[in-house]
Amino acid sequence: MVLPYGMTLWACSSSCPPSCMCTQEKSCTVLCDRLNMADLPREFPCEATSINLEKNSLKFLSERAFGTLPSLKSLFLDHNNISFITPGAFKGLPNLLDLTMANNEYIRYLHTRTFTSLKRLVRLDLSGCNLFSMPDRIFLEQTSLRELFCFQNNFRRIPSAIRGMENLTHVYLERNKIEAVAYNTLLGLCNLKFLNLQQNRISVIHDEAFKDLRQLQNFYLNDNLLVDLPRKSFKGLCHLKMLNLGGNLLTNVSNTWFGDLVELEVLYLDRNCLSFIDKGAFDNLTSLIALHLNSNKLTSLPFPIFQPIYFIGQLYLFRNPWECSCELEWLKEWMEKYKLVRDIPCASPTSVAGLDLSTVLYTHVNGTCIDPAELNLTTAGPDYSTTQSKFNSLISKLMNQELREEVKNYTEVQKNETVIEPAEGQLSAAHRPCSVGLILLLVRTLLFLIQAQTGCLLDLANS
Repeated sequence: MVLPYGMTLWACSSSCPPSCMCTQEKSCTVLCDRLNMADLPREFPCEATSINLEKNSLKFLSERAFGTLPSLKSLFLDHNNISFITPGAFKGLPNLLDLTMANNEYIRYLHTRTFTSLKRLVRLDLSGCNLFSMPDRIFLEQTSLRELFCFQNNFRRIPSAIRGMENLTHVYLERNKIEAVAYNTLLGLCNLKFLNLQQNRISVIHDEAFKDLRQLQNFYLNDNLLVDLPRKSFKGLCHLKMLNLGGNLLTNVSNTWFGDLVELEVLYLDRNCLSFIDKGAFDNLTSLIALHLNSNKLTSLPFPIFQPIYFIGQLYLFRNPWECSCELEWLKEWMEKYKLVRDIPCASPTSVAGLDLSTVLYTHVNGTCIDPAELNLTTAGPDYSTTQSKFNSLISKLMNQELREEVKNYTEVQKNETVIEPAEGQLSAAHRPCSVGLILLLVRTLLFLIQAQTGCLLDLANS
């Protein structure tokens, strides 16, 4: 028999527990929070749809602790002192959808039949307790469960109780003490979209541990102890949008990890120990918008690593010991053209240490890029004390190149012409132009270096 709306509100108010407050709005909500209750009220309004008992001093839940409340949808028991829950404590709540028991620090154990009869439960919050484990069959009747909050407990492994729960979409297991992800722990979670394992102690992930998570979209593995990953760690996760591997101990990025992540939009690899990235590591990340590589040990970033994803939206590279040699010239041009990268301080060579890559100027001699270590063309002030040493180094390189060309030209002349011995003190016709060219090239280079050191912008084309 369904009571008229006005009568329902009257019934809710008339049977409201002492010290509690019952609303007079659309549904019957019972507010018993922050009352320092040590025991549950003897009865609740039969029409109650929501009961809030948070921040009290409740210690014990007996069997059928709440009586029979067929309309109850939400029950809040968080921030109490509950230490024991009798099996069957929630019997009589057949339509309960949301059960919150977070921050009951004395809960260390749950019986297999703790949640008996809660067959329609959709959301369960057990975070902030002191649970060490869960019985394997504790969720046998909770086939409708979608969201499970178990963060900030003492789990050393992922509870196998969640295995095979096809309707689970969100699992929160961060800030536990989980050490490994076994190959069979996450089996059957075919509709899981959100998995949070951050801030644990995970150092081992078995191969194909995530193979059934084909609908996963957000995955947090950051702030663990991962040194390496299996070759095909994320195989099959073709709908993954965000992957966070930051704050681990990874030293390199393998070109086998991300092959199936064609819908990945955000990838965090920050705060690791990365010093090397395999060529092709990011080739299949055709949807990537943001890549976080900051706070690592990267000194160089070859252009072929990023060529397939040149349309990336944001690239974070700060807090790395960058060597601003000619190998990073492409990155400087990219910074200037797309305005997507900034804050790339140079750690070496010493001639540009402390400068941002955006202020380093590269020059080319005979089509060859000259590293700032050899020819410092930066916006920093001139350093006259090093001009001679840089000039000598550059001259040495140019002379070696010129002499090689002389030998080649002279050899070709010997093959194609009759060689006439030159008179003593004279140069051959083939030899003379090369020597003159060498002198002119050295003079032009010297002028160029002096202008670069003094900041003058003279026209060398007419020298």
